[in-house]
Amino acid sequence: MHPIDLTIFIVYVIGLLSFGYFFFRKNESGDDYYVGGRNMKSYHVGLSVVATDVGGGFSIGLGGLGFVMGISGSWMLFTGLIGAWLAAVFLIPKVKGNRAFDDAYTFPQVFKYYYSANVALVAAIISAIGYAGFTSSQMLAGAKLASGTFAELNHDAALYIMGAVAIVYTVLGGLKAVIYTDTVQWALLMIGLIFVGIPIAYIEIGGMEAIRATVSPEMLTLTNVSWQDLVYWAVTIIPIWFVGMTLYQRIYACHDEKTAKRAWYLAGVFEWPVMAFLGVLLGLFARVAADQGMFEYLGAADISDTDPETGLPMLLRTVLPVGFLGIMMAAYFSAILSTADSCLMAASGNVVTDIIGRFTPFDSNSHLFVRISQVVTLVIGVLALMLAAAMTTVLDLMLDSYAFMVSGLFVPVIGALFWQKSTPAGAMTAMIVGGFTTIALRYLGVELPYDLDPNVFGISASAISFIVVSLLTQKRPQ
Repeated sequence: MHPIDLTIFIVYVIGLLSFGYFFFRKNESGDDYYVGGRNMKSYHVGLSVVATDVGGGFSIGLGGLGFVMGISGSWMLFTGLIGAWLAAVFLIPKVKGNRAFDDAYTFPQVFKYYYSANVALVAAIISAIGYAGFTSSQMLAGAKLASGTFAELNHDAALYIMGAVAIVYTVLGGLKAVIYTDTVQWALLMIGLIFVGIPIAYIEIGGMEAIRATVSPEMLTLTNVSWQDLVYWAVTIIPIWFVGMTLYQRIYACHDEKTAKRAWYLAGVFEWPVMAFLGVLLGLFARVAADQGMFEYLGAADISDTDPETGLPMLLRTVLPVGFLGIMMAAYFSAILSTADSCLMAASGNVVTDIIGRFTPFDSNSHLFVRISQVVTLVIGVLALMLAAAMTTVLDLMLDSYAFMVSGLFVPVIGALFWQKSTPAGAMTAMIVGGFTTIALRYLGVELPYDLDPNVFGISASAISFIVVSLLTQKRPQ
């Protein structure tokens, strides 16, 4: 990388850490650190929601999908649009319309209100594990981005540098810093992709004529996707909008129901079609570049030598002129950090509020609460970094983390909000059965009917056990 590009990137990182330190001095309570003071504007929250949900992991993952399957990979984020709008219509009124959640910090507190403290504790453990894994995926995405761009930087070194920046910034800043910077970071990514990355890459690979001559025709259609893939994305991504701790924190951060709904509608549109097509188009361009031998100087003579998820950063490194590469690297790292910091905040909130606080209550308005939260955030961040060092594929790690949370938590939360016969025993059973069914099927290598994803069976098992146990444990009228 040219010194100019490197300077731009370093200045961006220093500015980011300085912003985190600014809020470090302002965070005085749990409200400040975890829910941004509960007075955030809809456009800030909406852009933060999409930055968190899509972020760098999905950006790099979408590039990988575009590399492998073309523009049909955009359907993955269509499920994000559906999930966001469903949550705006059905979930937000239930949360913002209930005064019991006026002082809430976390998603498991919903379970505590509707079920019991023990159910909330199990939900917090599942959520914390899932978000720690998701944080790891973002660190891995940052490492792939950096190592694919900086010739002298190997993957492990990139991982520890990117991870350290994400951890330090999040520990210092809290949610308000996260939401404010998400707005700027997402705008930076959109501007970078639309006005820099897409047009320059399109010209450098030879335009539409080169694309049509290089890739198979189905990669330029929206039908190059199996129904199993669509089901997998739907059952993994749509439910996360109802169980995502990062999303509940942002609902709590909104001043009122109307603000939260506007934020969610805005987030849905930015998920699909905006980010969906930008991401897969760059992945498709990287596929064409790899086939043309443009990455040979990087040791990738053809497609078989190119990791689909590193194709995108290799493309940007190859085609962008001096100065623009530094801007695009800052933009992509912004997107990665937007998700990493939010997920780290979510896991920290679960541990401090729902696990530690279950046994050792703290005054959430005290400086001690904030300092304990920062220490826990640091510890979880280090553990997430260690997990990232053991993984290789961003999208798999992300979706596995999603699946673990969704299969255990989705059915109980729907039951809590919409089914009066739900019971704590039913919720507890559903969480354990659903989560462990998915994980067991995924890692035992069981051959499943119609090649469906294990998450389908995990959610199904969760629903069946929830209904049966709830009906069996109903209090009988005297």
